[in-house]
Order: sequence, then C-alpha cells, then structure tokens
Amino acid sequence: MTQVLEDLFVLDADSHWCERRDLFTSMAPAALRDRVPRVEDVEGVPTWVFDGHPIGRYSAGGVVARDGSKEASDKALHHWTGDEIHVGAYDPKARLEVLDDQGIDAQIIFPSTIGLGGQDLGMVDDEALCRLTVEMYNDRQAQIQDETANRLLPLPLMPAWSVDACVDEAKRVAALGMRGVNMTSDPQDLGAPDLANTAWDPFWAACVDLQLPVHFHIGASVTAMGFYGKYPWPSHPMNTQLAIGGTLLFIGNARVVANIILSGMLDRHPTLKMVSVESGVGWIPFILEALDYEMSENAPKQLAALSMLPSEYFRRQLYATFWFEKDDVPALVAKVGEDNILFETDFPHPTCLYPKPLDTIAEKMATLTPQAQRKILGENAARLYRL
Repeated sequence: MTQVLEDLFVLDADSHWCERRDLFTSMAPAALRDRVPRVEDVEGVPTWVFDGHPIGRYSAGGVVARDGSKEASDKALHHWTGDEIHVGAYDPKARLEVLDDQGIDAQIIFPSTIGLGGQDLGMVDDEALCRLTVEMYNDRQAQIQDETANRLLPLPLMPAWSVDACVDEAKRVAALGMRGVNMTSDPQDLGAPDLANTAWDPFWAACVDLQLPVHFHIGASVTAMGFYGKYPWPSHPMNTQLAIGGTLLFIGNARVVANIILSGMLDRHPTLKMVSVESGVGWIPFILEALDYEMSENAPKQLAALSMLPSEYFRRQLYATFWFEKDDVPALVAKVGEDNILFETDFPHPTCLYPKPLDTIAEKMATLTPQAQRKILGENAARLYRL
C-alpha cells in the first residue's frame, strides 16, 4: 500500500450480514417463535417462512468460506449454509477481526437473504407481526453498534408498508444512536405509496431532522429483484447468469436515482442525504447527462418546475459507492464529484474486495490527489455518519 492509504481513516460503506437461520427465532417471544421468519424445508429447498408464508430461499448468501478462501460462484452464493460461510459473515466479534486484518476502521452493514432493503419482512398480512420483526432486527443492530463502539454500523430497516410507521421507527432508531436508515426503493410493492408521492414528505423531514441519510441498496425491493432473474438469457450457464444479473443490478440503481431526482423531494428537502449502495459510480455521469437532455426534450415544463438541473441535485445531496472501477479513475471522480463517493468492499458477497481490499485498490487510488483519497476512503463517510 502507499503511505497515504496506510495513514487514512477508512470506512467500508457497504458490507453484509449473512443471516443465521435462528436470527429471529432466537429473539422472538416464545409465543411468536413459530410465526417470525424461520427456516423450513419447502419442497427440498431451505426457505425463509414468515407466519406460514414462504418469502425467499435461505442460504449463507456469501462467497467467503469458513477457511478464508473465496469462491465466486452461484453454488457458494445460493447453496452454502451457515456452516460453510466465514464466521465473520454473521458474528460481530469475528467481523471486527476481519476489519482489523483488512485495515478498515468502521463498516456499514446491510442484510442479505431477508431482502437487501428488508423488503421481505413486510410481505405478510399481520402488520403488527411485521412491525415487531423489524423492531427486533433493528434493536439487535443497535446493540451491535453499541458493543463495537461504532465500528460496526448495521443500518436499521424501515417498515415501508406505512409512512407513519417509518416516521415512528426512524425516531426510535435515532434515539438508539443509529446513523442512517435502509429503505426499500419500491414501497408500493408492500401497499404504500411510491416514493415520488408527497405522502412520504413527513418521513423525509424526519430523516433530515434526525440526521439519518437514506440508503437504497441495489436489489432493495420486490420489483428490483423481480428483474434480477430476467436479465440473463436462460441458456447461459448459471455462473454467467450470476455475472449478468450482478452487472445489471448495478445499473438498476440508475432507476432509483432518476426517480429520486425528478420527484421533487430534493427541492422540498434540500438537506436530505441519500446513498446509492453497491451500484458503482461509472454509470452516474451518463445517466445525469441523459436526465438533463431527456427532460429538456420531453418534459420541459416539468424541468422548469425544478430549481436546478437534474445533474446538479446529485452533487448536492446524493452519494454512491465505489470499489471495482479502475479505468481513468481521476476523470471519473471529477465527473461524479470527490465529495459524493464512498468506498466499499461488499464483504462477503460476490465481487467483494477480499482478502486485502486496500492493497487491491492502492494502485488506482494513487492516481488521485491525497485530498480525494482521504475523502473517498473515509472523510465523506465520517461526515455523513457523524463519526
């Protein structure tokens, strides 16, 4: 590593828990253990079952093995169990050891097989049970944050089926000291208005007041994951399908960014901060340029109603995460903005920078100014998460 990298505060803005099969049953009151999400065999497939309803396949959901090796394959991602995945994928103490080994000071953490935006926890009819399940999850994440002295920062999930419930939960987790929220990009999948609807303004206002940046991870909705299996043509080998699906999930967050910018919410809440997570940054200049052009051509009246060009909102209020891009990094950073980029490793998911992420990126980071390196690797995140 270069000396500059060695001396920096480094925050990993995207990593994941690989949920243990007893995650919810171990926390639930005895009377509800048969109803909260649990793993059952459904037609020979380990499956998360919530209140009697299958909500998704259970697997380890990662590719870093118990012995520290990495197998980037469909088999590892979808068929490994908790006995095969690295202990640091689910155990906070072991995760801190991973951070120490990788030279990382702090880490933001998202879920895996319960929905990247927690969307699967809103898919049963009993709203009170869904709410309790989300609260149990969030309470445990707050406990982990406290126990690790803010080195591990798992983001709380939102009860996205209800604006009022989201406002209440945002206030509750802020009181627990949490530093952001993880939101599904398509709450209409769960029966709520879509995020462009002004009905969500109380939630955005609460997030501003509570200094909680809102995060949209790739694949963080039923709608987004519905596209995932349709991206590759069926005749491709499974590992190729995984590569195609993973690539286009990155671009899928362009849909989220475009909808956010054109909704008017950023005009109404000019200090609201949002993060496009695990999306990369290479597509951002093109999409912002395209938004400016398409709005001027197809919706000039709506463009005139905005206080800025679509591309200008990103610089003011949005962030994206960066880890694998390597071509002409200085030009890319200049276009996206060195104040708008966060570093990530994606541990322990496919394409993660493992086992030595800072060594992996040292050469391309050396092409940037020391100021840009400091901002991207940690300073931007330290400011955003109040560290």
